[in-house]
Amino acid sequence: MLVTEPQAALLSPQRTAANAEPRAMLRDLFDTAVASVSASHCLPPHLPAPPKGRTVVIGAGKAAAAMAQAVEANWQGELSGLVVTRYGHGADCKRIEVVEAAHPVPDEAGARAAQRMVELVQGLTADDLVLCLISGGGSALLAAPAPGLTLADKQAVNKALLRSGASIGEMNCVRKHLSALKGGRLALHCAPARVETLLISDIPGDDPTLIASGPTLPDATTCADALAVIAKYGIDVPANVRAHLESGAGETPKPGDARFHGHRSVTLATAQQALEAAAARARELGFEAHILSDCIEGEAREVAEVHAAIARQVARRGQPFGKPCVILSGGETTVTVRGKGRGGRNAEFLLALAVALDGLPGVHALAGDTDGIDGSEDNAGALLSPDTLTRAGARGLHARAHLENNDGYGFFAGLDDLIVTGPTRTNVNDFRAILII
Repeated sequence: MLVTEPQAALLSPQRTAANAEPRAMLRDLFDTAVASVSASHCLPPHLPAPPKGRTVVIGAGKAAAAMAQAVEANWQGELSGLVVTRYGHGADCKRIEVVEAAHPVPDEAGARAAQRMVELVQGLTADDLVLCLISGGGSALLAAPAPGLTLADKQAVNKALLRSGASIGEMNCVRKHLSALKGGRLALHCAPARVETLLISDIPGDDPTLIASGPTLPDATTCADALAVIAKYGIDVPANVRAHLESGAGETPKPGDARFHGHRSVTLATAQQALEAAAARARELGFEAHILSDCIEGEAREVAEVHAAIARQVARRGQPFGKPCVILSGGETTVTVRGKGRGGRNAEFLLALAVALDGLPGVHALAGDTDGIDGSEDNAGALLSPDTLTRAGARGLHARAHLENNDGYGFFAGLDDLIVTGPTRTNVNDFRAILII
């Protein structure tokens, strides 16, 4: 069953654990989690007071357009600006221009938007305010190569990082030191105006300096750290990229730099908030809910094996939780790509979970990216049932073979079990729910 519409209508607070339909309930939890971290919900209470002078809005990320729309709807006073978001993630704004560009590999549209953003903040005064709207995906979308580097250099490094299995923190460390704007440099262009940064976090642990590679926040990492990441994963970078890092030319402004004095950042939405909203909804429906962690990282298939072990212990032993219950987790896993299939980290996680559970009765699961796009595909994630492997076998789909080919998308598409939401225009990374009844 291709799941394309919110399933909340199928469930009411009066429904109980005894009669809830598992797949509809899991989709309801996902929709609840996403709604809880939408810009329209979380941004308005954190808007600053209008300044004496001008207000210029800039920003980048998958949620940037929705954030700009929320600012427009709630701002009292003069307003102008530009934000860049992923293709298909735009929103109808009247005073703030929305540009769409490529993600996860940057393109010319992102590079042009970055240059225009810099031009917009030139000539501001101390009476002016720059409101910077940052969310996950902004690192690729705000493409401004450091002097001496090209967009092609950044594209090559980005592609290699995405395939390497590096964590988001490690990838962003490298990106910061190859950029003209990341790692705090964008804020320096805004001087002497005050910069207020509003963030929606897609980073495990919610370190604001890592979200979209921290374009308005000082950076504690170094060129040496970036080189260590490249060495760790054996990434073959262009010679001029290596020379740029080895020379120290890519060094970023550090914490304590006086040029950031008076600036402020606020994290509006996190994976923890999404998980707590889903847990509250599960309890309304009569299930105990347990959050394992909001910041799980690691190879998707290895994370799946750990989740499967916990689910088996609950199903067979009633430990560490009694059933019926829902186990929730968030964060950002990685996939070291070895095959030629299609699929993001959530499809990979769920396929590995299916293999590990091997049809264990009473265990259902959902894994999805809260931005609505799992990797570079058109699905947010997928659903798993106890009969997934049986149905797959009947259709000639072999789970282990698809997993080895990194083809989670193809596997779940073949079962009509993909979750397709379209862009949600927010992004707090992965959402995983395992229902045990």
